Amino acid sequence: MDLVHSSEQLIEKTAEYMRTALVDAEPGHDWWHTTRVWKIAKEISSFEGGESVVVELASLLHDIADYKFHGGDESVGPRKAKEWLMSSGAAPLLAERVSEIIASMNFKGAQASEAISLEHAIVQDADRLDALGAIGIARCFSYAGHFGRELYNPEIMPQLFLSKEEYRNSKSTALNHFFEKLLLLKDQMLTETGRILASEKHEFMLEYLQRFLVEAQADHLQPFLERVVNKN
Repeated sequence: MDLVHSSEQLIEKTAEYMRTALVDAEPGHDWWHTTRVWKIAKEISSFEGGESVVVELASLLHDIADYKFHGGDESVGPRKAKEWLMSSGAAPLLAERVSEIIASMNFKGAQASEAISLEHAIVQDADRLDALGAIGIARCFSYAGHFGRELYNPEIMPQLFLSKEEYRNSKSTALNHFFEKLLLLKDQMLTETGRILASEKHEFMLEYLQRFLVEAQADHLQPFLERVVNKN
């Protein structure tokens, strides 16, 4: 494998690698998701700072081996990212920093995560911003369809997961995912820029859910939605 000799070359090479690696990925976690996260992370970094090469590489590699598609194993992604970077000529410290960011990005239910670095905060916010708004809605239903989960079932109520273990063991519906994760993300943003960008996307999801509940005649879920609206 040819070794790179600059940060720009390493970023370009990593982007090319990930585009190929994600060619058959679930649509919500494919190359185009990675591209959006990459762009959002650069936008946040332009306001917040951070070391750009770390931000860009972590953005590009954050879904190199998502635990959801690897039997729940959280170690695969960080390990593969580090191996790729080292084999491409990255400095060991850079590879380690990127690996640590990827290892720290997973959703932990209602328990908010703490930033291990500014770069981690930026990349995690960028990833979660792509789970909000119109694209977030599309990704939610794509993911549910991929794993054969129900769109909506009035007999299954949303839950508040207090740990990542509870969240991962759940087999909830696509609609409940809004209440169980997506509507929590705005308040879990780690950067000021992330919070600003999340606000409008959050409001759009509330409007969508209000319409969904009306069409589905899901009056029993109105209290859940009102609780979120009143919190805002």
